[in-house]
Amino acid sequence: MKIVIAGDGEVGLYLAQELSKEDHSITMILPNEELVKSIESHTDVLALVGDPSSISLLRRADVRKADLVISALHEERINLLTAAFSKHKGAKKTIARVNTLEYLSDENQKMFQDIGIDHMVCPEEIAASEIVDLLKQTAATEIFDFSEGRLSLFLLRLESNAPVVNKSLDQIAQEYAHLHFRAVAIHRKSKTIIPKGQDKFLENDLAYVITKPEGVDDLLKLGGKVRIDIKNVMMVGGGRVGRTVARRLEQKLNIKLIEKDRERAAQLANFLSDTLVIHGDARDIALLEDEDITGMDAFVALTDNSETNILSCLHAKKFGVPRTIALVENIDYIDISQNIGIDTIVCKKLSTASSIIRFTLDAEVSSIKCLSGIDAQVLEIVAKPHSPVTRSPIRKLDFPKGAIIGGIIRNEESFIAVGDFQVQENDRVVIFCLPEAIQRTVSLFESR
Repeated sequence: MKIVIAGDGEVGLYLAQELSKEDHSITMILPNEELVKSIESHTDVLALVGDPSSISLLRRADVRKADLVISALHEERINLLTAAFSKHKGAKKTIARVNTLEYLSDENQKMFQDIGIDHMVCPEEIAASEIVDLLKQTAATEIFDFSEGRLSLFLLRLESNAPVVNKSLDQIAQEYAHLHFRAVAIHRKSKTIIPKGQDKFLENDLAYVITKPEGVDDLLKLGGKVRIDIKNVMMVGGGRVGRTVARRLEQKLNIKLIEKDRERAAQLANFLSDTLVIHGDARDIALLEDEDITGMDAFVALTDNSETNILSCLHAKKFGVPRTIALVENIDYIDISQNIGIDTIVCKKLSTASSIIRFTLDAEVSSIKCLSGIDAQVLEIVAKPHSPVTRSPIRKLDFPKGAIIGGIIRNEESFIAVGDFQVQENDRVVIFCLPEAIQRTVSLFESR
């Protein structure tokens, strides 16, 4: 594909880095020379400097031949103009990053489509939705639902008391004959393993598991996890993510929100009806003690500073808070954060990339999740008529080494993948996939 990306921060740069690994022709439009040096040192893409909403610059980027234009600057007005102008000039598909949540309503999206903007993504909205889901399903480190929860991806850290520790997949299958879930990957000491029958689970492994709804309780039990009944939540940071999470949950949970900026704290107090807004610095241990951090069921750090979020969560852990969630934008920090005791890392960059990357794949990809802490993705792909994946049972498919089928959704019913299962056309298939296997895996689902 020919892809044009306009960006002024980490979302655009990350997309360029990830998509440049595939067989795409990528042009980047950047606002200054410093960003050009950064992108050229990490990727092999053509970089242009200037305002992406400039008609003349869009001509230089040759958007008339573009299969996809992504505008991911922080300034949503420029993103909307860039996408609309690009579509008018001949781009096949356009995506704009936005900050205003009301733009995402069905009615407003139709209006923007009429002026040439095919899709809009809001990183803060995506991150907020992830956090809300994580506070509902408290035993998992990471969760992602497919087809309205008919199948789900769970990430669990295996503690020493987990019944599956030191057991192989074959042993587990023999002892528990009717499991409604399947392990699709193990992340161990910064390496990702797609497990076979003889592979064993070890203490501190991060286990990625595809499960049916009825398999969740057994999965948590075997993973040594206990559901936490969350009622009291302390949040740090009242930016767009924090404000959105608090607004969605304040009718269900008791929320205390700490905001360092006095003016923003006052605005939050007016915006939120059932959240206690506290003006203060969450790095102040005395403040945390005064606000009863020991009585909290969850601590969520959502400031603009990754280091502050990590340190705040570590302080919360020392006070005995059972569930911590940190917003971390520096990908290099994710693996470290997971290994020093923080329960869950949320990264807007990865979440937004998940929403965009599926538009670059040839097959019909219903959803895709770029996983935190490992270079891998989970995809939900529709099996097209006469595609190779529909011609043989799973065990006979020439499937890439770096990919594994976790489950299948057929109409309203879900199935865990086993060797004799036969994928049929229009099935939605959930796959764990390493980067080097994506293109070959996707090709198996295309009509031939």
